[in-house]
Amino acid sequence: MIPLLAIAAWSGTGKTTLLKKLIPELCAKGIRPGLIKHTHHNMDVDKPGKDSYELRKAGTAQTLVASRQRWALMTETPEEEELDLAFLVSRMDASKLDLVLVEGFKHEVVAKILLFRQDAGHPVNELTIDEHTIAVASDITLNVDVPVLDLNNLPEIVAFIVAWLETEE
Repeated sequence: MIPLLAIAAWSGTGKTTLLKKLIPELCAKGIRPGLIKHTHHNMDVDKPGKDSYELRKAGTAQTLVASRQRWALMTETPEEEELDLAFLVSRMDASKLDLVLVEGFKHEVVAKILLFRQDAGHPVNELTIDEHTIAVASDITLNVDVPVLDLNNLPEIVAFIVAWLETEE
């Protein structure tokens, strides 16, 4: 099983911003990360007017688009309940990954680093630390029962993840 690590926080806290910086640093350490991003919005990775979009909209249940550089599988799920994280991870190629980073899915049973930003509009007492929380990355000092990382210190966060990943192997 590929180790999973969620980066979880309220909207506007900086999950995507952190991941955009974190991923290249993990790659530089020889770690091959995958990513699953959860969104509450209706999303589409295809563009209207493109052949693949038009063919998919014609009624296919699954559409695979492929080129030399990449491929993507789109599966229509209009009547499905919210997909669970285990199912989504099972769609990934474990032979190409050392870690799957997960943006969101804060209620899943998976190791997570919570982000807390003082100016994100939520008080500290709303921070929900559960048994799967391995750390909190924050821009202020917190008094919690898990390690607190400096949200603005990328090398510290990378070192923490690398050390955690070694315990998961």
